[in-house]
Amino acid sequence: MAKKRKSSRSAGTDVKNEMRRYKRGTAKSGPGGKGGRVKSRQQAIAIGLSKARKKGKKVPRKKR
Repeated sequence: MAKKRKSSRSAGTDVKNEMRRYKRGTAKSGPGGKGGRVKSRQQAIAIGLSKARKKGKKVPRKKR
């Protein structure tokens, strides 16, 4: 039996794009990018997933 995907491939693309921005040093955090630069890989991944959720893509909920 094939393993079921937890999030969509297009959500993975959003994370990939955010990681690219992080590596170039252009990724910013907070509303409107007012929180400063993204400092960690985990932060960049979280932002990518958040953007995917806002677009309505299939992504698991945030852990509480």
